[in-house]
This record gives sequence, C-alpha cells and structure tokens, in this order.
Amino acid sequence: MAEPGSSASAAAAALVPLLLLGFLSLSSVNADALLSAPLNVTIREIEVNSAMVTWEISEGDPVIGFAITQQKKDVRMLRFIQEVNTTTRSCALWDLDEDTDYIVHVQSISMGGSSPPSEPVLFRTPKESEKMASKSPDEVTMEEVGQAAQLRAGELIIIVVVLIMWAGVIVLFCRQYDIIKDNEPNNNKDKAKNSSECSTPEHPQGGLLRSNV
Repeated sequence: MAEPGSSASAAAAALVPLLLLGFLSLSSVNADALLSAPLNVTIREIEVNSAMVTWEISEGDPVIGFAITQQKKDVRMLRFIQEVNTTTRSCALWDLDEDTDYIVHVQSISMGGSSPPSEPVLFRTPKESEKMASKSPDEVTMEEVGQAAQLRAGELIIIVVVLIMWAGVIVLFCRQYDIIKDNEPNNNKDKAKNSSECSTPEHPQGGLLRSNV
C-alpha cells in the first residue's frame, strides 16, 4: 500500500506540466489582448478626391499589418481596407467625393487578431473651386511641370522645322540666282548678235542702198 505522502508528490508532479501549459496559453492570450490601438492617427495631403492617413504603433507590439475603416459622416456604408505582411504606417484614401465629411478608424493586426480601433478621425474634402482658389500663383505641380516641358519641346520642334524650311528656301534661291547669273553673259551675247543681224546694211561707198522705183 502506497504512502499518502508519495501519492501527493506524484499528483503534484503531474499537475506541474498542466499548470505550465495553462500559464503559457494565458500569456499568449493576454499578449494578443493587450495589442494597443494605433496612436496619433492623422490625415494629411487632403485633396478633392484623395487623402493620406498616417499613424504610429506602440513599441513592442507584434504588428504585421493594418485595417482601416472609412465612412462618410451620417452614412452607414463603410469602406474597409486591410493589408498584412507590411510595416508601413500610412495608407492612401482614394475615390473620395469633394466637399464631404469622412470618419476614419485604424486598427493594428497581429498573428492573434486585431487591436481595438483607434480614436475616430474626422476630415472634410475641399471643393474643386476652393482648391483652385487656394492654390498659390507660384505653386507649380509636377503635372504642370511635365505639361510645360512637353509644350516647350513641341515649340522647339516647330522652330527647328521652320528654320530648316527657311534654310532650304534660301539654298534654293541661291542656286537659282547662280544659274541666272551664269546665263546672263550668254543672253547678252545673243542680244548683241541679234541686234547686229537686224541692222540695215550700208553701201560700200558710204551711202545707203536705195531701191529703184
């Protein structure tokens, strides 16, 4: 018959692995549950039809991605954006309507699930007319720079073509002028010859020949 002390020791030894496993499982659950919501969520580069949302995460959070919910104010329909296996802390919002209020939430994603949503961020897209009016006269976008460069390139091509055409006309004129100049002495000789042939013949004694009537 086994002694009571030895039975208690064996039972305690059997419980140790179970307690350790439960502790590890609880630690893993707590780690996922403690994944904090993104911080300092900010809307930048607000345009008529687009914007950029940026955020930060708490140090040490095992984040592998993000999820963003975008919603028009007073409208229930949501747009959901999710990306995993990334370390980026920003996301572009596109296809927005002008002069419209939007609400944005950001969540962090880990292997165990998602964090609570961030504090809601409200922003409003401007009107097209307001955006154009607020644009400084000295402000030049990359698109405008590209268009200006294309226009300048086209103007240069036209100028070069016109100069080449004018050069061709000048060369042709010079050739025609040289041909006319070279033929001018021959024309003078022909005129002189024709003039001498058409003149009235003189009498050998100096008088003019007259016909007998």
